[in-house]
Formats: sequence, structure tokens, C-alpha cells
Amino acid sequence: MAVIKPFRGWRYSPHLADQISKLISPPFDVVSFRQRMALYQEPYNSIHLSVPKPEHSPRNTAGLLNRWKTEGIIQQDTTPAIYIYYQCFQLPGLPKSFCRKGFIAMIEATFWEENIILRHEDTIPDSVNDRVDLLEATQLHASPTHGLYTDSEHQLEDLMDQSMAEVLYEAEDYQGVRDMFSMITDPDVTQQFVSVLQDKPIILADGHHRYEGSLIYRRNCIQNNPNHTGEEGYNYHMMYLTNTESEDLIILPTHRLIHQQPSISTEAILKKTAAYFTIKAIENAPDLPEIIAGKHRTYGLLIHDKSYIISLKPEVAETLDWNLHPDVKSLETVVLHYFFIEKILGIPRTEQSRSLYIQYDRSFASCFAKVQQQEVQIGLVTNGVSVEEVKKVCYSGNIMPQKSTYFYPKAIGGFVFGSIYDQEL
Repeated sequence: MAVIKPFRGWRYSPHLADQISKLISPPFDVVSFRQRMALYQEPYNSIHLSVPKPEHSPRNTAGLLNRWKTEGIIQQDTTPAIYIYYQCFQLPGLPKSFCRKGFIAMIEATFWEENIILRHEDTIPDSVNDRVDLLEATQLHASPTHGLYTDSEHQLEDLMDQSMAEVLYEAEDYQGVRDMFSMITDPDVTQQFVSVLQDKPIILADGHHRYEGSLIYRRNCIQNNPNHTGEEGYNYHMMYLTNTESEDLIILPTHRLIHQQPSISTEAILKKTAAYFTIKAIENAPDLPEIIAGKHRTYGLLIHDKSYIISLKPEVAETLDWNLHPDVKSLETVVLHYFFIEKILGIPRTEQSRSLYIQYDRSFASCFAKVQQQEVQIGLVTNGVSVEEVKKVCYSGNIMPQKSTYFYPKAIGGFVFGSIYDQEL
């Protein structure tokens, strides 16, 4: 099962610690163009290592990294550590405060077929190649991916809480989340983290492209190293690990937007929809997320200036004939993609993952605004999947449709960097 190890992370110099809010950055796959342009203005922001400017080659980025090391902008910890990372936040409309607790370690980058680290979605080749090139040039993991382990006994939370008595960094990130960061260097304590995870598989929550990049780079290195031992730095990947049994592990829904489809009229769409769904008009569209919350196979439909609740008719559910595992077939997003996007809109499954007609948006307010302003033609409002559904699908060896999950909040880059140079592990 999972092999993790403490590592000697690279962190910003102590004299920059009070500026950490200016140095952290979103993961490469969620940072917007506007965010990138703003972050590039800060010369030491971690974005320069994780998402370099388009005109900068991986070799340029490696040169920048070496300069930061030489000038002491970042410095390597002298003792291997497990890095503790808490993210405290609230969600709109809920009085409860959340605090997702986890830790960052190096983890052996096992291949998918070993069924130790399990994916729940596919990757896009071009994005993976970009990550491979950057990793090869810099030998650095600039931000952690996010993995899930399952420990119903919560054996590590007390150790993490104790570490947080000595916080190294505290910052508010782009999500409005309060991030707190500390480290554990006591080898007896870090060994407990290693021991708890050694009999567990890991579900990859976020960072599929970065992890896939590590796998490709590892495979290339193994093929080119006749003396491969398995202990080399290229065998490892930096990951933020959180417990699936925590009440503070949140998955938000991702809504679907349809645009540039020819000849969409409200009447025609409703007529087709009625063959598969019951339809109820709603006067106040902003109430849609609350109305559909927790309701099985029920969605919000925004089209032009109208809003509806649509619920799949029980008698048509069994006609879903995609060749999928039952655990995947039952997912709310699969039902929506089959009956609405394929059957009603005519976009076949084989084209959906890369369709130019489909956009995705986590924010209901944004979806509503885009429909109202006629930037898109249709908004499909969904419920989020549960952690248990993610576990069932991953343990069955299957994957979910694209954009089925949005683990919130995203793990931030810049608190610690993980080198895979053998001499820097």
C-alpha cells in the first residue's frame, strides 16, 4: 500500500515569512489568466515555479529556481519533516465553520495498475506533457496534489493539532480560506504517519495531471537507469493527504453550461426534456440550489429567462445503456450527461469530455448570470457527489465523468517545495 516519507522541504527564507500571503498561489489547473497576471508582478511568488510565464521555457524556470536557492530566497530544511497544513473556511448559507486537517509528505509515485493510488478522472495529454517537462527541468514539486486516505480511528489528528501549537505560517488565500502551516521533525512522531498509511490505498482528489506527470517522468527515469533501486528521488511525488472520514472534507457541485448550440429554443428543449424528466417551473431561480439539494436525480434547468426543476422519471432510469460499472452508472452527473446532454442536446458521450459546447462552473451565481446575460444558452444545476460515492467508484477500479468533483478548498502552493534531487531528499 502507500509508502510515504518525511522530506527536507524548501521554504521561503524566514525574512519573507511575514509576506507569505504574497508568495502563495493557486494550483496550475485552477489559476485564472487574471490571477496569473497579478501574481507575476510579485517577483518571488511561487507561481513563477508552478505556472511559469508562457515565454519562459522549463530551462528558464530551472535557472530561476537555482537563483532563488543561491540567493537564499528559499532555503532547505535541515531535518526531514512531515508538514502539517490546515485550511479553515466557511460556506455561504451555513453557520458551521470548517477546518480541513492534513499533512504534506513525499509519497511513492506508484503506477495506476498497482491500485495503490487511485484516480477518479482522466487527464488531458497536453497538460500532462507540460508538467513532465517542468518536473524534468526543475526536479521540483512546486505545489502538492491532494490525496485521500481513510482512517476511521482518526489516529493522526491529535498529532497534527499538537504541531499547530507552533504555527510557521498563517495566511488568507485567494479563496478567502485561512491557511495554517507547521511541521513535525521528531522521527518517532513522523514514523506514526508512515505506519498509519502503509496499509491504505490513496484516492487522488486533485492534481491528476501533476501526478500523471510524475508517473511518466518516473517511468522514463527507470528505463534510462540500469541501476534503478526504487529509492531515487524521481520515485516520489509531493502530496497533501487528508482523511475521508473527516466531517470537514467538502465536495462542491460543478454545474454545466451549454453554449454555441444551433437553434436552441425553450419550447423545443422542454418538449424533449418531458420525455425523460418531470418539469416544474420555478419563479425565483436563485432558490434552485436549495430546492434540489439532496434530491435524487433532480437538477436545475436555466434556459433564457426561465428556470425549472427537472427530475428523472423512474421508468426511464433503466434505459441508460452506457457500458459502465453500476457504481458509475448511478452517479448524478452520469444521469445528467446521458439523458440531457446526449439524448436531449444530441452531444454523444464520445465527444462530451472535449466538447466545445460544454463549459463547467462551480458558482451557481456565475451560471445564473451567464444565462441571464445570454453568454450561454443553458445552465444545468447539479448536486455534488458524496465522499462515499467517490470511494465506491475508485475502489471498483472505475473513473467518474469529467468535472464530477470539486474538492474545496484547493491546496495552495508556496508553503513548501519538494525537491526530487537525490542529494536534497
